[in-house]
Amino acid sequence: MSEMMPDLIAFGEVMVRLAPPHFQRLEQARSLDLEIGGAEFNTAAGLTRLGRTASWVSRLPDNPLGKLITNRVREAGVSTDHVQFSPDARCGLYFLEFGASPRPSSILYDRKDSAIAGVKRGMFDWPKIFSGSRWFHVTGITAALSFGAAEVVDEAMTAAKAANLQVSVDLNYRSKLWTREHASQVMGLLLPICDVLIASEADAEHLFAITGKDFTEVAKQLVDKFGVTTVVGTRREADLVWKNKFAAIGYSAGVTHESAWYEAEIVDRLGTGDALASGLIHGLLDGDLKKGIDYGAAMGALKHTIPGDIPWINRDEVEAALKGQGLRIKR
Repeated sequence: MSEMMPDLIAFGEVMVRLAPPHFQRLEQARSLDLEIGGAEFNTAAGLTRLGRTASWVSRLPDNPLGKLITNRVREAGVSTDHVQFSPDARCGLYFLEFGASPRPSSILYDRKDSAIAGVKRGMFDWPKIFSGSRWFHVTGITAALSFGAAEVVDEAMTAAKAANLQVSVDLNYRSKLWTREHASQVMGLLLPICDVLIASEADAEHLFAITGKDFTEVAKQLVDKFGVTTVVGTRREADLVWKNKFAAIGYSAGVTHESAWYEAEIVDRLGTGDALASGLIHGLLDGDLKKGIDYGAAMGALKHTIPGDIPWINRDEVEAALKGQGLRIKR
């Protein structure tokens, strides 16, 4: 893929995802369905589906699994110009068991010491990577991978601000990757470099002991504590594993915006928050938070219906969802 100046730069890990078919447990599986997934890349892919341009920055093993991931990233329309390859590193894997009420879906990680966990300051030429771009997106997952990865997230966010990019961080706390105390310490240092924070009310309470009677009260405290300009969250009501109500909410400059609620039948819940982030950034690239909240909710709701982590959605489908399109078969 030729050099370009993409709208969005995303930095993070993409793993190979292996899932037993037909709701099987791993112990009984005889075959595994293969997908790829990684929070920041999923968001970059969502933006390309909306007509934007995006580039994914990462480090992969120089082996067939690294090539598989690179090919799938390009297939989604995301540039791999700034991906580095390491000859002696490994690829992160995760195993997904699909649940059905009352058994929740579950994830087993096999990502320790993966290629990106070995990143160090100075490995990426961030000023060059950010040249001509408008937005940088990263999540707390990347900072959780290793001490070096957290340092490189700090380096990248600082360079993005120096290059006048907007910086978004999805808090995305993963208890299987780091302790609450460690996450609170590291993210507490990173968030003051961030403009747009995507965070659940549960994560705000868990990591920073911030509580409030509603989202707006929590968001105001996050703005006051870290100096971010915008806080965005997901609304979810889950009666069953496979049926949820889903919406988005955002706060900036004293005003709270809420999307419509969507009834989502769930084929695959993974990547829904990342799809929401792509719709959000799409609106904010146009300087319109309300558009971002509306597009984000529609993207997230639609992603529930698609297998895999990648939001294979187009802009027409998003705009039809925004208009409240019915469920008759399209003929």
